[in-house]
Amino acid sequence: MALSRGISTYEEAIAFLDTRIGQGIKPGLERIEALLDLMANPHHSYRVIHIAGTNGKTTVTRMVAALLESHGLRVGTFTSPHLIAIEERFSITGAALTAEEFVEAVADVAPFVDIYEAQSGERVTFFELTVAIALQAFASTGVEVAVVEVGLGGRLDATNVVDADVSVITGISFDHTEYLGETIFEIATEKAGILKEKGTLVSGPLPSSADGAMTARVAEIDSRWVRFGEDFRPESVSQAVGGWQADYCGVYGEYAEVFIPLHGRHQVDHFLTALASCEMLFDRALDPESVSAGAASLTAPGRIQVMNRNPLLIVDGAHNVEGMEGLAAALVGEFPPVLWTLVIGVRGERDVADLLEPMVGLVSEVIATTPTDDAAIPAEVIAAVAAEVFGADVPIQTVVPVARAITESFHTVDEEGAIVVAGSLYVAGEAIARLNPTI
Repeated sequence: MALSRGISTYEEAIAFLDTRIGQGIKPGLERIEALLDLMANPHHSYRVIHIAGTNGKTTVTRMVAALLESHGLRVGTFTSPHLIAIEERFSITGAALTAEEFVEAVADVAPFVDIYEAQSGERVTFFELTVAIALQAFASTGVEVAVVEVGLGGRLDATNVVDADVSVITGISFDHTEYLGETIFEIATEKAGILKEKGTLVSGPLPSSADGAMTARVAEIDSRWVRFGEDFRPESVSQAVGGWQADYCGVYGEYAEVFIPLHGRHQVDHFLTALASCEMLFDRALDPESVSAGAASLTAPGRIQVMNRNPLLIVDGAHNVEGMEGLAAALVGEFPPVLWTLVIGVRGERDVADLLEPMVGLVSEVIATTPTDDAAIPAEVIAAVAAEVFGADVPIQTVVPVARAITESFHTVDEEGAIVVAGSLYVAGEAIARLNPTI
């Protein structure tokens, strides 16, 4: 990828993206389609698995990539948001772009962005630019399959420019209702919009209220639909040291005693959804040894991630009710019976009380904080809601920024307690940066 537009340093590449941050969220495909047309549509040079869902999108994306890589394919992945550095969004064969590769990738796309903006009079958004960078980088590095995570919703998300071989919906619950609708049917309709004509849809566990939207979309465009619980299912699930072990009955094959080194029972369902997605791409059973190898290689940064042992400290990016329920279940079922110091920061239009409710009975203290994010809810607001949710017996304080809140949690947790950090992927990222400054 040749350097252009004078972008030759990491700082210049970041600045080029940062100038688009103020564009906000602009649903629609017109800008990204026009930009990619100028770039000769690099996303047409490889196969694509496209992944949407309220929760688990990033994890399933990483799982699909690991399984494909274990079968010998060269794979590119695009995820969002990042936790620490923007390069995390772009991965080739399991490794994020280096700073140098990122600079080259931005420089490769920048001239086309300039041309498009000059011709159209419109500015591309930050997210649209990251999508273009990913799709071009994948073509330039010769990937065979791209695994692309939806940013928001599906139908009007910039990633929906891809013509996916397999479309995946990991699950559906309430989130981003200001953009996607107030009902599960409306949200499901938006997410089902990623399915293409005569394509293949793989769905994880879905609420029955999503069935109508999915059925209508599949019928409308004459596509195939394979479903969790009907066409593929987990069997003999058991908790293991540091993760979960299960037998999996896929669409085409059976896979015995597969261990995934991740916390959270929901990860079993995510892995099976990923496995079925790969089966549908190949249109056959997978190699059992490669499945086990791919599973063993899995990591899930910022997802029920143990970052410290003494005291125990867990970081999780749970940012909606379903995510917090999954976190609470893991704390109860997979960790010692302790009371937790909760470090919590929240962003966006969230009902903080609903978000905190799953943690009632598990928390001995709350530290409300605020991530570096224009959409963050002030720590004082979170603290006031937490006082109502947890009651007078749970001490609550506000500590900003997140790094200082983490330091304070170490000072306040007692010998028999533990710390959990949650509420936002932005909080998770700042916590990980504080706990592992070498990243």
